[in-house]
Amino acid sequence: MHVSFRHLPAFFVGVVLSSFIVLGSSVLANRDSSEVMGDSDQLIPFEDLRAFSEVFHRIKNDYVEEVDDSKLLQSAIKGMLNGLDPHSSYLDEEEYRDLQVGTSGEFGGLGIEVGMDESGLVKVVSPIDDTPAQRAGIQPGDLILRLDETPVKGLTLNEAVKIMRGEPGTIITLTVVRETQDKPLKIQIERDIIKVKSVKQQLLTPNYGYIRISHFQSHTEDDLEKAITALETENSGKLQGVVLDLRNNPGGVLNAAVDVSDAFLTEGLIVYTKGRVEDSSLEFKANANDRLAGAPMVVLVNSGSASASEIVAGALQDHKRAIIMGNKTFGKGSVQTILPMHNNGALKLTTARYYTPSGRSIQAEGIVPDITLNKLQISTAETDDFEDVTESQLIGHLDKGNKVEEMPEKESQPVESNEKVDKKEEPELAMTDYAVHEALNLLKGLNIIRTQKAQQH
Repeated sequence: MHVSFRHLPAFFVGVVLSSFIVLGSSVLANRDSSEVMGDSDQLIPFEDLRAFSEVFHRIKNDYVEEVDDSKLLQSAIKGMLNGLDPHSSYLDEEEYRDLQVGTSGEFGGLGIEVGMDESGLVKVVSPIDDTPAQRAGIQPGDLILRLDETPVKGLTLNEAVKIMRGEPGTIITLTVVRETQDKPLKIQIERDIIKVKSVKQQLLTPNYGYIRISHFQSHTEDDLEKAITALETENSGKLQGVVLDLRNNPGGVLNAAVDVSDAFLTEGLIVYTKGRVEDSSLEFKANANDRLAGAPMVVLVNSGSASASEIVAGALQDHKRAIIMGNKTFGKGSVQTILPMHNNGALKLTTARYYTPSGRSIQAEGIVPDITLNKLQISTAETDDFEDVTESQLIGHLDKGNKVEEMPEKESQPVESNEKVDKKEEPELAMTDYAVHEALNLLKGLNIIRTQKAQQH
């Protein structure tokens, strides 16, 4: 069975899955009955089918312009799926072809993940790292009103995506509404080939690593292993803590999310799915191998963390393997199955919900972090020419009571060269990213507690 937890991206539709289910269908028609039986043993209302046929012929005969039969039927199929939920859709041949190259890591377009809002507007789930959309300032939660001069209202998600795609080097203007702004913003974006590197790493400070996963793709597990190995090599030894950054990660391939979770767990359930069809009920369990050997972890999430990101965060939270920090996640807890069709198109159909190991459904709820962070920025305070006053500088202060080991006067003065070196060695990411800064401090605190407990025993 092939499942995907991904939102519909603006640069392609869907994701590649390891295998696809071909769903055959047959209907036993009985013209003498007001209802017919389908292959699922459910009654099919003949009167409703008759109404559909009547509408079809009315349009064919009375509409102001002649309409092609194929266009009408394709529109009817799309309407059926669009009326189910925001993630079920019909993919024509071109869209299905785009889906099949979806996890190769290289695409053409803007570099944003989008979904359809309840108001009928296109909503940005998240911009992808190092893409035109991110560089232009697109943010999670932005509602797109216009694509150039075309209003989004009335378009299907697939139609909006087609407009956003285009030749690299061409420019599109997005008119967006943002909660923090009083009026709509016009943002110009130059289309480009999107080369997505799903995993990045950085040594924040000795013994503490930072790993950023921007997407869950077919090769994410291998990239994660390479990232951890690179950090250990740079650190000249095992890590004492890791910050796993899943902020603005819209999801991807289910197997990748399972593998990433498994890399940090030694046993137990990672995720399970439940649906009406027997094949849609699956369980995924961890193997006995924690890549970090139990070193503390902090997972960063926000409202742009969706789908596969929520699987990882939920699994690590339920197993108490990591502390989840940030803001509540997007809340996409549904499974989409790709069903190829005889006309070279496909159905992207929601077939199940997924649940965390403790049985929580994330659908429309999201993962609530253990520690909530405000949206703050940090910066280094400017230095001044005045020194801090200490006890030793007060007139008539008591000495330390040890005449033999009295500190030389020159060492009581500030050493400017050492201060400058420390500031240069302070990691840039931890200095500028508030969430990373807090996560790093938490990891250090957790290790102090671990050391103290070990000493007590």
